[in-house]
Amino acid sequence: MANQPQSSVGYSVTITPSTGTPSPRLDTKLGTPPFPTPPSSSPSGPRFPPPPLIQSNQIPSPSVKTPNLPSPVNGIRTGSPVPRMSTPPGPPVFSSPLQPAAVPFRTSPATPQPVAFSLGSSLPTSSPPHFSNGSAELQHQISDITEELAHVAESPNVLFSAHKVLKQKKLANAPSLGFGALVSPGREVSPGPQIIQRDPHRCQNCGAYANLYCNILLGSGQWQCVICRNLNGSEGEYIAPSKEELRNLPELSSPLVDYVQTGNKRPGFIPVSESRMSAPIVLVIDECLDEPHLQHLQSSLHAFVDSLPPTTRLGIVLFGRTVSVYDFSEESTASADVLPGDRSPSQESLKALIYGTGIYLSPIHASLPVAHAIFSSLRPYKLNLPEASRDRCLGTAVEVAMAIIQGPSAEMSRGVVKRPGGNSRIIVCAGGPSTHGPGSVPYSLSHPNYPHMEKIAMKWMENRGREAHRRNTVVDLLCAGTCPIRVPVLQPLAKASGGVFVLHDDFGEAFGVNLQRASTRAAGSHGLLEIRCSDNIFVSQVVGPGEEAHIDSLETFKNDSALAIQMHSVEETQSFAVSLETRGDIKSDFVYFQFVIQYSNIYQADVSRVITGRLPTVDSVSAYLESVQDEVAAVLIAKRTLLRAKDSTDVLDMRRMIDERIKDIANKFGSQMPKSKLYRFPKELSLLPELLFHLRRGPLLGSILGHEDERSVLRSLFLNASFDLSLRMVAPRCLMHREGGTFEELPAYDLSMQSDAAVVLDHGTDVFIWLGAELAAQEGNSAAALAACRTLAEELTEMRFPAPRILAFKEGSSQARYFVSRLIPAHKDPPYEQEARFPQLRTLTTEQRTKLKSNFIHFDDPSFCEWMRSLKILPPEPS
Repeated sequence: MANQPQSSVGYSVTITPSTGTPSPRLDTKLGTPPFPTPPSSSPSGPRFPPPPLIQSNQIPSPSVKTPNLPSPVNGIRTGSPVPRMSTPPGPPVFSSPLQPAAVPFRTSPATPQPVAFSLGSSLPTSSPPHFSNGSAELQHQISDITEELAHVAESPNVLFSAHKVLKQKKLANAPSLGFGALVSPGREVSPGPQIIQRDPHRCQNCGAYANLYCNILLGSGQWQCVICRNLNGSEGEYIAPSKEELRNLPELSSPLVDYVQTGNKRPGFIPVSESRMSAPIVLVIDECLDEPHLQHLQSSLHAFVDSLPPTTRLGIVLFGRTVSVYDFSEESTASADVLPGDRSPSQESLKALIYGTGIYLSPIHASLPVAHAIFSSLRPYKLNLPEASRDRCLGTAVEVAMAIIQGPSAEMSRGVVKRPGGNSRIIVCAGGPSTHGPGSVPYSLSHPNYPHMEKIAMKWMENRGREAHRRNTVVDLLCAGTCPIRVPVLQPLAKASGGVFVLHDDFGEAFGVNLQRASTRAAGSHGLLEIRCSDNIFVSQVVGPGEEAHIDSLETFKNDSALAIQMHSVEETQSFAVSLETRGDIKSDFVYFQFVIQYSNIYQADVSRVITGRLPTVDSVSAYLESVQDEVAAVLIAKRTLLRAKDSTDVLDMRRMIDERIKDIANKFGSQMPKSKLYRFPKELSLLPELLFHLRRGPLLGSILGHEDERSVLRSLFLNASFDLSLRMVAPRCLMHREGGTFEELPAYDLSMQSDAAVVLDHGTDVFIWLGAELAAQEGNSAAALAACRTLAEELTEMRFPAPRILAFKEGSSQARYFVSRLIPAHKDPPYEQEARFPQLRTLTTEQRTKLKSNFIHFDDPSFCEWMRSLKILPPEPS
């Protein structure tokens, strides 16, 4: 198959504005694995094709290997559109009409093509027939039963790192490249999965589900499992007069189906009213803020409650040296019950609170004026103490918030359990560390007993997070300001409960947007992910928001070898990085993978989402490399690498590991140059080393971020993030503003810093807008370009969680270093290499080239080509 690049870092695309709305869109080491995806048959093209114009109704894909899918951009999908966030006023209106920036979703596809799950021959012809009843004579009856059902089916919930699997164990298990899949259990797709409201047919031997690849005997309705090849009955449901009849059954025609049980089987369970279906949100707010931070926080909180649906039940808790629980029954004043913060609340005090006359959770439609009054009554911290030395009983406040969510005796009445749909949510808004009460640490890191007290506090926070998870409550930590938060102490609370931990510069715009998006992202509960593989393929490692499930929580089948993962929550913004290996050489022509996600959705329905994939096996290394999805492979490698980077020393080791990985891939899959010790990196993987070079020098492993708190939070976010956000965090996307409001996508090289242009750089958690000096000097043009760039940045990240900060600055300013440090330096490369990887240079005049060179006099980092040569590897030539 002809190879073609598949990312934003090696081609040019011109984007015309679109006024349409974009479609919406785990850290646990368990064992060992990776995954593949089918090849594309599209012809190869030049690496830098003439920039096609993207029409407003098109979403082009410059990558043959990773064509586009209709998908949200790391989005949050709810039943209704996400409310427009409260942000500062937009750019001024200019005399010349400004064409709105495009939403060029996936000119660089962030979502590679998922596996083509074709319904071809169900049993590999190279494999001997294997039936539980030993009747090999059934083979001729089964053959061709599903032949006419064969078609290309795909599921964006699973992205394999290659579309083919190598048969040879030694190369298939090569750790430098690896094989695996990114699994997004909660990702919403359009159109949605087919719904089946009946019990599934499952293999009695291994527990796998019937699927579109199974062989079926039309006369008896028996089906053969693709995982273990056991023959199973279907209670007559698969008896059909013809093959066409089977197409009407969703599980036999689609790789992704949802089995939904709306009648809950729990004893004594009754459905709850619609007013109870909206899970409560409790805000836990730091009251130790100085006035500037408090003013920003108040603005964000006012906008937040205005954005909530009317039926959402809200609670408000403040913490400092004490805990204040606000009472919504007082309509004219902000009234609160106060509990001590130096210890966990006693059962007596909680009973007095919960069974008293106060109302601590109230629907927004009844309490919106009271909520505004409470936020307006907040006052800045009065004592003259440093931020880090102020008493914050954050742990006690979270315990109290959990208690008011649980309510009186878990709301049990005559054996009938009522509980809110989905996960309840506690959102902590903090400006400093927990320094008072349980889960606290000393003010100063120099305290003689600090390491021991930190360890105790971390364990306490983890236990509270696990308790919150048992109570179907997610704890999100949104922190802001300049005071060190002591991330290692607080992170276990968010992680164990299934929540997120996000740091912000202040409590302003980005904080307010994340506050709203945190509350609107739908979350399922009681999630369990099961993975089954055929042909002695096994899961070697899983990275993501979950932990290995206890065996007593699993259904039992005679030979069930599934790996089970208990998920902390089921959300669209998450993914699991699954690494796969094989125990021996593969004999079959196809291998099969099945992913099953069982969870309760926000409507209390029990859902079993079944995703089945089939990949062809090959002997040819070249054919395998052609099928590798560079972007998915890079994200899997990055997640496996970042899992081991726990501190600054580990980070240095991981950068060296990236170097060794590149060398090993070149040695195993590349070619040695004649009469030389140099290796040529395989041309089929031309994009991979560039992506890993971005990883090596970017914020995840580089030295761009100054404080370890920032690096730790970023790494934790990356390990759980969806593919779209993960890819952008590894490698930025560079878009240059052109006349008429269009944008041209460029490789993320420093050669894009042209003084007469404006450039947008999307790096996942940060979006930068850079204005060249010449453009900045033209007042009208620079204002229009800046407005267009900001519009584009907001549209690109409209559904992203966490919402990134958006920074704009001019060439030569001190903040411009944020932008420059994330671009690949290429100014010292020979002109022919510069033009090969950045063909736009061919259009520059001599004067423009001279001006361009003046931008780089202070930067001495090695270029991508220099780095590759230092490893004794010749970079892959651009196609």
